[in-house]
Amino acid sequence: MRTLFHFWLSPHCRKVRLALAEKKLDFELVLERPWERRSDFMLLNPAGDVPVLIENDGTVVVDSTVICEYLEEVYPDPSLLGGVWPVARGEVRRLVAWFDYKFNREVTANLVGEKISKRFIGIGAPDSRAIRAGQANIHTHLQYIAWLTERRRWLAGDSLSFADLAAAAHLSVVDYVGDVPWEEHQEAKNWYARIKSRPSFRALLKEQIPGTLPPHHYSDLDF
Repeated sequence: MRTLFHFWLSPHCRKVRLALAEKKLDFELVLERPWERRSDFMLLNPAGDVPVLIENDGTVVVDSTVICEYLEEVYPDPSLLGGVWPVARGEVRRLVAWFDYKFNREVTANLVGEKISKRFIGIGAPDSRAIRAGQANIHTHLQYIAWLTERRRWLAGDSLSFADLAAAAHLSVVDYVGDVPWEEHQEAKNWYARIKSRPSFRALLKEQIPGTLPPHHYSDLDF
């Protein structure tokens, strides 16, 4: 069975899970706590990071962006990379990088990292300054999502792509800790509701993190 090593609130792992589900590829999840740096896991990925995908034939693929590109090449239907035109594919990649790096640095790390990840790893109390920064930064990103969806059906164009999956993965973990100001950003909320209602999202919405419950609206498809 295809296996994905993951951690619950890693948006990069969630992006891969969504991609596998959208491509209708069966897989099983193995929970990995990367800070433990297990020797068997380090043999799979010397960097010690999740996600790590192991294919049925034993092929090991690491890094969420690499995994998604691999899935697109090996299982091209349905395409999640914007079709065949280089410009369209480039736009998908640009937006994936926006959310996986810029949003992650400015929002996810400051909110989920401080509120949840520190507790699991045991590296101290949350930094209130970082939390305030994340809560301020998220507004710009939600405004950008609204700007994109006013001009396009999905974030990168006319079809669902890795860009939508990356953005939704990050927002889903921030939403788990109750820090997405949806009521102030209706257009972004409408886009997220479309993503949230897809079958690929069901497993994420059912998942609960030990010791931390999400807000009621988290798994409510109608918010």
